[in-house]
Amino acid sequence: MEKEAKKEGFRKYLEASGVLDALTKVLVALYEQNDKPSSALEFVQLKLGGPSLSEYEKLQAELSDLQIKYNELTKENQERCRELEEMKHTQVEASANKELDVGNTHDEELNTDVVKC
Repeated sequence: MEKEAKKEGFRKYLEASGVLDALTKVLVALYEQNDKPSSALEFVQLKLGGPSLSEYEKLQAELSDLQIKYNELTKENQERCRELEEMKHTQVEASANKELDVGNTHDEELNTDVVKC
């Protein structure tokens, strides 16, 4: 009994959501075709708004190409970020060394002045 209630509930769901009507229209269109298509499934998919098999394969190939390109760009971005961090680190070290050199030069001048006195 529960199984029948479940089936009826599902049927009502399909009817309320328009699925039964859409499928009925597609099947009637297929039935009324004088020259039946070689692929009934592709016919149904096209009528329901999906891509054809060739379009699907083209989209899959495009997706694959874009995934490869994405992976390459991600790797390149990581490399550029690493290079940028190295450049920042080098610049910080250079600034620190320059400050130390300026300080040492100033100390040497003071020491020289002391010796001259």
